[in-house]
Amino acid sequence: MPGETRVAISPDVTKKLVGFGFDVVVESEAGAAASLTDKEFQDVGATIAQDEAAALKDADVVLKIQRPILEGDANELALMKSGAILIGHLGALIHREEVEAYAKAGITAFAMELMPRISRAQSMDILSSQSNLAGYRAVIDGAAEFHSALPMMMTAAGTVAPAKVFVMGVGVAGLQAIATAKRMGAVITATDVRPATKEQVESLGGKFITVDEAAMKEAETSGGYAKEMSEDFKRKQAEVVAEHVKKQDIVITTALIPGKPAPVLVTEDMLKTMRAGSVIVDLAVEAGGNCPLSELGKVVVKHGVKLVGHANFPGRIAKDASTLFAKNLLNFINPHIDKEGKTLKFDWDDETVKGTLVTRDGKVVNPMLTGEGS
Repeated sequence: MPGETRVAISPDVTKKLVGFGFDVVVESEAGAAASLTDKEFQDVGATIAQDEAAALKDADVVLKIQRPILEGDANELALMKSGAILIGHLGALIHREEVEAYAKAGITAFAMELMPRISRAQSMDILSSQSNLAGYRAVIDGAAEFHSALPMMMTAAGTVAPAKVFVMGVGVAGLQAIATAKRMGAVITATDVRPATKEQVESLGGKFITVDEAAMKEAETSGGYAKEMSEDFKRKQAEVVAEHVKKQDIVITTALIPGKPAPVLVTEDMLKTMRAGSVIVDLAVEAGGNCPLSELGKVVVKHGVKLVGHANFPGRIAKDASTLFAKNLLNFINPHIDKEGKTLKFDWDDETVKGTLVTRDGKVVNPMLTGEGS
């Protein structure tokens, strides 16, 4: 994908796969933007393919960061053989027509973003590993755009007050943002629709901003994700947030609802009340943004406030993001490796397999895509 800097395998994971008896083929320069060289892959037993077509044509298993490109001369799906297994972040709930194309092409596809939120699957959860790094990077980017220091500084020339950082959405990204901003010396506040996050925020040294305790008790799905809230809650949330953001220096928004546009958390009217030079880092910009004025792939100034809308925040720490993503994929396939046959034999009844499998035997099979699940 344009702008993608990560690669779906690391030298460490390559070494393990080669040790299982697999032939590992890596497209030339695939890891270059993540500072992972072809030589590093070769040194642990990988073969370097001169281009994408050579890498894909005989592949039984294709590991990718993002879904295949389907348009024009760069049609990656057309380069894959029928019967191949595709594993990556496929955006399956959003790009349903592309999932249909995988089925028609005879591809067995696993959408890793659909990994069930069960304890056994934590080491396979690409959303958690990548969001963790995105939360860290959000603070770094916010601090870089902010024209003052984050920590309190007492100098002979006077005292610099600590910056105020407000984190909206306390999932994996939000928690890492809180921890990072705290380490950098900022004063932290945070809010989320899920009441269980209050204790987590306070354990990291932040103050939790409560909107409506009664409504918050119903705000979490059984899978651990935030639900879309009622209009009444959204109104109350807007009132509380509007009053709070006036005093903030950096606001980091992380709220996402799987398969739906990002909820609006910071309106244009709120933006107008913020101090000149304040910064909003919108981690949800690729899903429409938690602030409607954010622009994907850009840093813009609106009403005196900087809006940071970088695409692919995890890709801004490409080496670590690639290493963690590759380990997630290895942890996913490892229980299904037939070491004698040097192949993959999936247990189709395994929860992690059923949860992420989207196409098999020419059909779309995931209940979330067939209308049988939610």
